[in-house]
Amino acid sequence: MNFVLDTHTHTIASGHAYSTINEMVESAKEKALELLCITEHAPTMPGTCHVFYFDNLRVVRRDMEGIELLLGSETNILDYNGTIDLTEDTLRGLDIVIASLHSPCITAGTKEENTNALIGAMKNPYVNIIGHPDDSRFPVDYERLVLAAKENHVLLELNNSSLNPKGFRANAKENDLIMLTLCKKYDVPITLGSDAHIADDVANFCYAKELLAQTEFPSELVMNTSTLKFKQFIQVKRNLIK
Repeated sequence: MNFVLDTHTHTIASGHAYSTINEMVESAKEKALELLCITEHAPTMPGTCHVFYFDNLRVVRRDMEGIELLLGSETNILDYNGTIDLTEDTLRGLDIVIASLHSPCITAGTKEENTNALIGAMKNPYVNIIGHPDDSRFPVDYERLVLAAKENHVLLELNNSSLNPKGFRANAKENDLIMLTLCKKYDVPITLGSDAHIADDVANFCYAKELLAQTEFPSELVMNTSTLKFKQFIQVKRNLIK
């Protein structure tokens, strides 16, 4: 598969990342990407930017060095109902929204509670992607998750950083194999996110590609292979917002 976009990256604005927007764009250009999503951590994450950062993204160009930019947030799920930590007024101004479970922002619950939290977030009309649903510290019912993603027109993320042997998420490979098998079974699309926190890791999908090959995952269900396909997918949900 030829990957032309990365849907999950962070700059220095997220507090624990190390590159600027310009440096991330330059890396995307070097790797022949067409589109780069920059998704800073939302305000509940310790050390990240203030909500004013997201409200002011209108001043940033959406095309740099020939790379199209979608600017948004990796929001934090705050409770088992799926509440996220940006208001509708702020979400309305973002190009892309990920919702994720992060241990500094929510206490892990039961499998049912964690699954309900993710599904609740999917129902938010501004949420496009569920980030790294692969951590056994937050056990999930993957069949329910995959079917809900299909129903709510949300992409499930195959997060390359989770699969790094030096990473901190538990049993990510085993959980991702389950998720990919179910996505393949139910014809549910996914996105690859590098979760890059430094420019060198933009579009680094080395571990994710291994799992795609292992599961013989169909290219037509991978949104990173076409900018048009990806943008059309996220626009469907945005068109439903009143």
